Amino acid sequence: MLISYSDGAALLSGVLVGFVLGLIGGGGSVFATPLLVYFVGVRDPHVAIGTGATAVAVNALFNLFGHARSGHVKWPCAVVFAASGVLGAVIGSSLGKVFDGQKLLLLFGALMLVVAIQMAFKRPAQTNMDVDMTSVNARAMVPSLLFFGVSVGVLAGFFGIGGGFLVVPGILAATGMPMISAIGSSLVSVTAFGAATAANYAVSGLVDWRVAALLLTGGVVGGTFGGMLAQRIAVRKQTLTRIFAALVAGVGAYVIYRGALVLIRP
Repeated sequence: MLISYSDGAALLSGVLVGFVLGLIGGGGSVFATPLLVYFVGVRDPHVAIGTGATAVAVNALFNLFGHARSGHVKWPCAVVFAASGVLGAVIGSSLGKVFDGQKLLLLFGALMLVVAIQMAFKRPAQTNMDVDMTSVNARAMVPSLLFFGVSVGVLAGFFGIGGGFLVVPGILAATGMPMISAIGSSLVSVTAFGAATAANYAVSGLVDWRVAALLLTGGVVGGTFGGMLAQRIAVRKQTLTRIFAALVAGVGAYVIYRGALVLIRP
């Protein structure tokens, strides 16, 4: 039986998002909402956000297993960051549901431009290879984790994204752990934020479960190939990141353009 255009578009969108996540290691989820609205044809931006958040949460959970097996997750730091961020995600997603859908897309496009600039010009951070939260340093580390966790959670929930590109810098700023540990630890938050956002939208009937399943299926395939390619061209990752940043900026500009057209129409 032939699949419909929307089903095929959802699968391809999942492949693209998963491929970028596997290749770059973060940021691919920012494409989910624009793809669902402008390519798959999901008419309600709120449904697109809720559906995308569902797929992002499950994808992040699968990726978390691999990082956990490799010892890349600093669990005490990750749990504190994620727990505080879930509160922020609930607040942010509740605000997002009642915000005008087209204006939300316009702000989402602006966020994509900010993400692109951040990715294009970021510099390697100073890290402490042995960092972890203990009873000795918890009093100094927990306030920073709580602050960044809630702040990132609000943004992730409001825009319906996993927020990995925000979580990683937040964890680095709060702890100074190595990048690979920050990426692995961030997946705890991305899973939790996505699940909290998806649940909040699902309660209001704003998740298309069929599209979410197709998006997730494509994401598993794309993520597998993206991860394989990343291992082969790891030395060019900075160049790839900048190319990706330019692509995010282009899509962000398009989202702003389309959103502005809708808002200025009489």
